[in-house]
Amino acid sequence: MAIPDQGDGERRAAAQALVRERIELIRRRMRRAAILDQVTCRLAVRMNVRPEEAAAHLARLSHESGVDLLEVARSVDERAGEPPETPRVTAPEWAAPVMEAMSLCAMYLSPVTDETGRLVDFIVVATTEGGEDVTGRPLEVFRGRRLLEFAPGVMRAGLLEECIRVFETGESFQRGPFEYIEARNDRLWPRSISVRASRVVDGILLTWQELDEEERLITGWERAQRIAGLGWAEWNLASGRTIWTLPMYEMFGRDAAEGPLPFEQLPETVVEEDLGAVEEVVRTLLEHRESVEHEFRVQQRHGIRHVRLAAEPVLDGSGFPFAVRAMAQDVTANRRRERALAEARDQTHQARHRAEEEHRVALALQDTIMPTHHGVFDLPGLRMGVRYSPSGELERLGGDWFKARPLPDGRVLVAIGDAMGHGLSAVSLMAQMRSGLAGLAYTGAPADRLARWLNELAFHANQNITVTGTAVIGHFTPATRVLEWVSAGHLPPVLVRDGKAVFLETSNGTMLGAFEDMDYTLTTTQLARGDLLLLYTDGVVEHRSRSLDIGLNAMLDAAGRCADADPEKNLVCVLRELGEEHATDDVCLLALRVL
Repeated sequence: MAIPDQGDGERRAAAQALVRERIELIRRRMRRAAILDQVTCRLAVRMNVRPEEAAAHLARLSHESGVDLLEVARSVDERAGEPPETPRVTAPEWAAPVMEAMSLCAMYLSPVTDETGRLVDFIVVATTEGGEDVTGRPLEVFRGRRLLEFAPGVMRAGLLEECIRVFETGESFQRGPFEYIEARNDRLWPRSISVRASRVVDGILLTWQELDEEERLITGWERAQRIAGLGWAEWNLASGRTIWTLPMYEMFGRDAAEGPLPFEQLPETVVEEDLGAVEEVVRTLLEHRESVEHEFRVQQRHGIRHVRLAAEPVLDGSGFPFAVRAMAQDVTANRRRERALAEARDQTHQARHRAEEEHRVALALQDTIMPTHHGVFDLPGLRMGVRYSPSGELERLGGDWFKARPLPDGRVLVAIGDAMGHGLSAVSLMAQMRSGLAGLAYTGAPADRLARWLNELAFHANQNITVTGTAVIGHFTPATRVLEWVSAGHLPPVLVRDGKAVFLETSNGTMLGAFEDMDYTLTTTQLARGDLLLLYTDGVVEHRSRSLDIGLNAMLDAAGRCADADPEKNLVCVLRELGEEHATDDVCLLALRVL
């Protein structure tokens, strides 16, 4: 036997405490409602008005005074004094024999009007002998009293309004069984009852019947059938008599006027693919004389319904089946939810497969075009350290790129960029921009013209969708140590000189591919021996836990502290300071030491 640990006991105690707390809260609310109902009805009797008018009066007093409604009600009730004397009404001669013949609890009610002649309440003038109200009080004690005075529950249940309507229109009223709640001695008395009211001569004959335990169970079972979609059937094979509850008609799409479906016609309602299941049910019940549970689809006028049937044979003294009893449940909604979940799982699996395939292709394309670079490279007049690492996360694989190479005219092309977005589209755009720039650079055109051409390439290369990117493109002249460069919406380069880091300023142009015709401003920066120039993409400075501005400031601080002569050590230091050794986005960082 397993011994529950201390944590399990504490959880049980907490759960029990929660249950007790909720029950106590409900009881307090019920007591409050009982008191308000009683006070409201007593006030209505004293004011000779309808109870909703008395309730409005109390609510107005509570609002004007700022005092809780319950406190106002108690105060008004205490100061109200004795109720007015109820007028005496003599019961008609026929009332006594009628009441004596009634098998139900009954009252004959005489109307009470206000000064304008409007009906506001009733007086009890006759009752059945030996009957009790729902709280156990004998009905005889209510003769000659106002209905609201001893039965405030008629207000909450709407029975007073119905009785008034019956008296005024002559149309009878019937309800039930339903939960009626009476208020007495500051508590509520719930009972399940059925009620009927009819106008008889100059009054109302009100009858009610409280459900006994068996009737309550039957009523509860009928509710359970409706909630769970359950139906019950019995087929008498000897007499051919069939009994169905109402849900069975709904499941099989039959009108109740048609009567229940005979047992031998059951296969006619089932879809062809499920006929084998019905045959198995019949053999199990009638040949093997065993209980069976099976599910099949019923074709009815409202479409196909999934029905789960649990049935048993009823055997006579010799063990021969003479009837079949069955419980059926409509499980169509369950099967519909299961199909929706299965379809959602399939769609998720397909989407994941497509994303994984796209990631594989993008990664292969990116690795082909931009293989991972680490280390130091020597260029004319420059020593360059590179740190290029694509993201390892499927959804973060981006379009970061760089290009650094000597040109035939002696200059060095230095560029870095980022194709917007992630996945295959970003990698494809990165390939177009990088290869396009590599070819255009051999024309000898200045950086601003290269940026203009690259913008046109990005704009026209993808007509069906808008694709954009950013870039810094520059030419370094080794003899003069001059950098001529442009920025197309990219993050500013960082210049570190004598241990101080600053952003290089320029007119930051529009992103590549956003508009067809764009001009970019060429900026000339004079560099000096020992200067360190850092070019980077947003993956270096952006982070989920910080904004871009904070990341840029952190970049300046890190660059100033990492002023080592070796570009590779500069890269390691900067990335460590920024906490990007394990970055989730693409990381591309160039460190250019001027020689």
